[in-house]
Amino acid sequence: MKRILRSGFSMIELIVVIIVLGIVSSIGAEIIANVYESYILQRAQHRASIKTELASIEIANRLAYAIPGTVVRKSTLNDATPTDINEPGTPADIILQWVGSDADSFKTIDNTAAVTRRRPGWSGFCDVDNSPLGGTTISTPGSNLALARTIIANLGGDINNAAIFYEANNTLQTRGVNSATTAGETIGLDTTVNTISEHYKLAWTSYALEAKAGGDLVLHYNFTPQRGVAVAGSSQILLRNVSTFEFTGDGRTIRFKLCTREDLGDGLAQGIAICKEKAVF
Repeated sequence: MKRILRSGFSMIELIVVIIVLGIVSSIGAEIIANVYESYILQRAQHRASIKTELASIEIANRLAYAIPGTVVRKSTLNDATPTDINEPGTPADIILQWVGSDADSFKTIDNTAAVTRRRPGWSGFCDVDNSPLGGTTISTPGSNLALARTIIANLGGDINNAAIFYEANNTLQTRGVNSATTAGETIGLDTTVNTISEHYKLAWTSYALEAKAGGDLVLHYNFTPQRGVAVAGSSQILLRNVSTFEFTGDGRTIRFKLCTREDLGDGLAQGIAICKEKAVF
């Protein structure tokens, strides 16, 4: 019988193969780990960016209806000496507060009745000739105050707690609304009118943004429409994990910066921060 001899791998060759396979596997594992970490990072950036952008848009939309002269910065909810937004602030100023005009009933048009057709809840115009000084009513042509009353009530407010704001003699004036004498195109007031302007704004609530120490940004609303009044009413968390909330004023422009931190999770200790800055005119 004839034997056939075949050569095999030597020990050195086997060791070389094992080393090469180890190198390849380590490189592959590192690539997979890098891809996974990149995915986690991009996911966290996307989440933080979306949350911060949505919160910034909501803040900007509400600030767009802030009545000039009512925007202030405060250190506490009950701060009795608020600082005007155009004045320099301090790190202790964690609250941005303002009175917002009633945009909902101002923009809403009622088409149900011929008499009030195409009229908003309040027009913003005052008939000075038919609004006598020393009186307690103002005539506001083009308004449908019954509609305004209904919309404010549907939003959880009360027109009897509303107020009008207008500028006269270079000073912001305000008068509370008297629900009993408010109807049609006439706004009843709780005090007499000594000065009047052709333009006014109706408001039924103040707003406040509070940056809490734990990282929550809280929106306060449905409280007295008055400059710098103590914050009360309802509240809701607008955004969590807020690392920075800064704001400043320049004339009638309000600028704010909002930064949100997002944890990466999955055992990764570090996190990321996304910032958004907006200017509201």
